Amino acid sequence: MSDTYDGLIIGAGQHGLILGTYLSRLGLKIAVLERRLQFGGGLSTIEPGPPGFYQNPHSINHFNITETPWYKDLGLSATVDYVTPQYEFAQPHLDGSSLVISRDAEETIASIAQFSKKDAETFREWNLRSEKISNAIFLAERYSEPLAEAERVALLEKSEIGRDFLQIIERQPLDLVKELFENEKVQLLMLFKLSLFGTVLYDAVSEKSPMGAAVRGFDLSAGYQVCVGGSWNLARGLMEQFIRAGGTFINKAEAARIVVDGGRATGVELTDGRSLKARQFVASCIDVPQTWNKLVGRDQLPADYLEKIDNFKQTAWGLFGVHLALKEAPRYVGSDANPALHKSLKYNVGAETMEDLFGLHQQVAEGRIPDLVSFGTGNITAFDPSQAPEGGSTAYAWYAMPYAPDGDPENIEPVKEEITRKVIDKWREYAPNLTDDNIVHAWTYTPNDYTKEITNMVEGDIFVGSFGGDQSMWNHFGYRTPISNLYMAGSPTHPGGAISGGAGYIVSRIIAEDLGLKPWWTPIDVRAAMEEAARQSPAAPTV
Repeated sequence: MSDTYDGLIIGAGQHGLILGTYLSRLGLKIAVLERRLQFGGGLSTIEPGPPGFYQNPHSINHFNITETPWYKDLGLSATVDYVTPQYEFAQPHLDGSSLVISRDAEETIASIAQFSKKDAETFREWNLRSEKISNAIFLAERYSEPLAEAERVALLEKSEIGRDFLQIIERQPLDLVKELFENEKVQLLMLFKLSLFGTVLYDAVSEKSPMGAAVRGFDLSAGYQVCVGGSWNLARGLMEQFIRAGGTFINKAEAARIVVDGGRATGVELTDGRSLKARQFVASCIDVPQTWNKLVGRDQLPADYLEKIDNFKQTAWGLFGVHLALKEAPRYVGSDANPALHKSLKYNVGAETMEDLFGLHQQVAEGRIPDLVSFGTGNITAFDPSQAPEGGSTAYAWYAMPYAPDGDPENIEPVKEEITRKVIDKWREYAPNLTDDNIVHAWTYTPNDYTKEITNMVEGDIFVGSFGGDQSMWNHFGYRTPISNLYMAGSPTHPGGAISGGAGYIVSRIIAEDLGLKPWWTPIDVRAAMEEAARQSPAAPTV
């Protein structure tokens, strides 16, 4: 193994592998360093129970992956398959009624009309508006370096679509949903759809969203997909491309220090005593506190950057995951009348009123284990039967939970079984066939567990940084740093956590241009997208 590379990348998750592959294809000698034995970060698929029942403890559903620029640029369709479900979100109710959101607008509108014809027509109007915005602007912004606020506003104001987008992002998604829809069940499902990861969380929808969270709530053209064979298959495909491009993967390589010489990043020292040199750059794809407080050291940073680090916010909740191996898939109440319930990707279960929802999340915000039970569920084997033995099934429930109940993350340990039983009992009210006989195995994965396994998920933060409006778009943590040749290229930067590959993709262009190298790919250009929107739908002149 060489000790000198053009670039060293810390972290072999999605962003590190994407960044490494783009730059390796430019002819740079790149090494990706990983603390653990395995690679992929949150792209994980395991067998925690009986053989053949595969569970995805972190990332399960991936947003619009096959339309991302890196999936296309890296030729991943040849080795990584995805299924796109027709029915993306569903909400069964104890009275046997249900709501389902389909990729077909008319199906979705008909489902909503069962509860409110007015709400159905509202959704029709906002779906048309949002899909125009999503196709013209939202997806381009997701894969571009954020523009400064003033420049962004000026460009958006040039088009009818852009001005509509500006109006939407000034609204709090929660307030918008309550204002637009009269039926409480419809409000609940819309909150479920537009909140992050399909997990209804109050803080995900109660702040203004410069990224346009409300647009995702109404857009049906872009949605979640399932990686065939498990989420880890995407990591496997990315690693294959990285190695094929000439990259070097070094596992069991825990960074102890980023070497800074004369204000310039020149290498990485490992905890086992090895030292690797970087001729051109070092990129961190891990969390903010670990990168700066541990690996760089606060004494090498200016005061304003230290303040930025200290003000960086983590997501204030975690997820208590209950993963089931089943003889047969869950059958939800109302599925006889609405067969689409059998075919939906995600389910909103437990909260029948807005009061139920907010009561639970108030308890989480107070740092308590909630006594109210509401969660998101799914059954991936409905779309990929290979993740269970023939005839079997898997299912999961994600329940909002504080990382440190009553101040200590270990407080979850003595009550894990009790909480797991409580979740299954509530789940069974909505899916009566989840009997003890049907459940082959139940495995629980808590914020305390996954933070120990993946240390950059600081304090149970699955997103490695809050999505709050004051920490997104032009306010995101940033790619370039005060240390020359040292970059941030992971989930703390735009477009944030979850499986997007966005940061790794965007920083590939930034590093290439900083090194004077011409990208072999065509980077997404958000300015060009906004200018094209202005040509296609110019804004009416103001009076």
